[in-house]
Amino acid sequence: MTVYPAIDLMGGRAVRLRQGDPARRSTVGHDPVALARHWAAAGARWLHVVDLDAAMAGAPRHLALVAELCRVAAVPVQLGGGLRTIEDLRAAFDAGAARAVLGTAALDDALLAAAVGEFGDRLAVAVDARGGRVAADGWRRISSRNAIEHARRLAAVGVRRLVYTDVARDGMLGGPDVATLEALVRATGVAVIASGGIASADDLRAVAAAGAEGAIVGRALYEGYLTLAEALAAAGAA
Repeated sequence: MTVYPAIDLMGGRAVRLRQGDPARRSTVGHDPVALARHWAAAGARWLHVVDLDAAMAGAPRHLALVAELCRVAAVPVQLGGGLRTIEDLRAAFDAGAARAVLGTAALDDALLAAAVGEFGDRLAVAVDARGGRVAADGWRRISSRNAIEHARRLAAVGVRRLVYTDVARDGMLGGPDVATLEALVRATGVAVIASGGIASADDLRAVAAAGAEGAIVGRALYEGYLTLAEALAAAGAA
């Protein structure tokens, strides 16, 4: 299982939010590029980068910073946040991202089909949920769509990789939503990356046992609950 250290961008800095709330923000690094270099040197094989300003605004905001981060990281970068059009996805790849994560825009059937057709395995789709319902627009809007049914629909149209986040657990260090993760893996048969709530090596082992292809870890790494070496060992990636 791949461990993805998370680097979330807001105002040009690396931050962590709790439950996606900008009012509950802490800065973890004034230089996101240096953080990318640090995690790669520490053994990360991928990085997960989210442009939080873009997620709120609905359009990319940090492409120049992302391009510099990708240039120095020396490992592949998975980029999400505010990618709402085919042009946004192309811009993400032009900036150096190895994989782009489509979120809110995946609710648009025509755009989703076009993205899957053009980008194939370079595309992942976020399944962000609160109370079992899909969260959209920077997690500020809860749709009527059931998260499991949404994931089935994504797999049916050819999406090969999902990123599942339980919004209520994100940044809270309370443990991942293993039951829903396992249900997603069973329901879709595609690769699933887990995000939200991971705080320990035991959490990572539980996520791996549920069938996840990868796990995104943020606050636990930045606040010392877990070292990257411990995370890689728990994931079997050391």
